Amino acid sequence: MITRRNALSNTMMIVWLQALLFLIRNGETTAEYQNVKGESLQPCSQDGSALTGYTRSGYCVDQNDDAGSHHICINLDSIASSGQNFCEVTGQSDWCSSTNMPCHEDQNQSCAIENWCVCQWAFASYIEKAGGCDAIQDIKCDSINTKAMEAYQSDYSQYGEALACLYERCLLE
Repeated sequence: MITRRNALSNTMMIVWLQALLFLIRNGETTAEYQNVKGESLQPCSQDGSALTGYTRSGYCVDQNDDAGSHHICINLDSIASSGQNFCEVTGQSDWCSSTNMPCHEDQNQSCAIENWCVCQWAFASYIEKAGGCDAIQDIKCDSINTKAMEAYQSDYSQYGEALACLYERCLLE
């Protein structure tokens, strides 16, 4: 006979196993990721602002199902030289101005978006649509995943402008 206590124990075991499987499948920790400067990747979101990252870890890292490769940390609190934000320039709905997202430090509270991990392909398009690297919002180089540079380098003919922008803005050699 299954008692309520046994059922609760079984449920807890299943939750624990699911968490363990998640950790095994996603074995790479944020300490193993590097930024465009070749240093440890730093968090994109911070206390007092909305929690970002495809994995909602605060870091611009991904999983195998992240087709957008959300590797670029951009300060959405800043404005492009056109007076428009990232969403307006790229033609997306204006989620950039959201003030009702889970906070970095406490997901039960609501915070405004400040720094956000955006899709590296949308970022490349953003540079073009904004009128070049000098016209875009601020980026956080310590929080930009080096995977973006690798992707841009693999198709320089299409993403050379985005790669050059990272070199310029992040003072890379």
